[in-house]
Amino acid sequence: MKELKVDPIKNGTVIDHIPAGRVQRVLAILKPRATDVVMMGMNFSSKAMKKKDIIKIEGRELTQNEVNSIALVAPAAKVSIIRDFKVAQKSRVEIPKRIEGLVSCPNPKCITNAEPMTTIFNLEDSSSRDLACQYCERVFTADEMTHI
Repeated sequence: MKELKVDPIKNGTVIDHIPAGRVQRVLAILKPRATDVVMMGMNFSSKAMKKKDIIKIEGRELTQNEVNSIALVAPAAKVSIIRDFKVAQKSRVEIPKRIEGLVSCPNPKCITNAEPMTTIFNLEDSSSRDLACQYCERVFTADEMTHI
């Protein structure tokens, strides 16, 4: 008999295939309100990943900026939009070619850390998740980024 470990949601978003141990970083991106119903699971068994984390957030569909930010910390994640207990839409996250205003530049000497301006990064390599700052031209991995 199959056993549900996490209750289904009527309407909202499920973020699955988050690498084990990264659920807190995804929650930091989502910034749930105190009134949001959020279910979080860590270290679930997974055939594809061995271990994975999962988040379900009731009554909320993610913005494209949130999905893009999740792609930086959980590149294998899948986002499912749930409507009336059914999957209405399912997609794999993908790091966009250009990222604006989502993360700060790790280079302390970058102009974006001294002036009020929008950060812009260009994807250099999707497999290694390397991003180049448009201003200082330094290349960083997505793991070095801090979300704004």
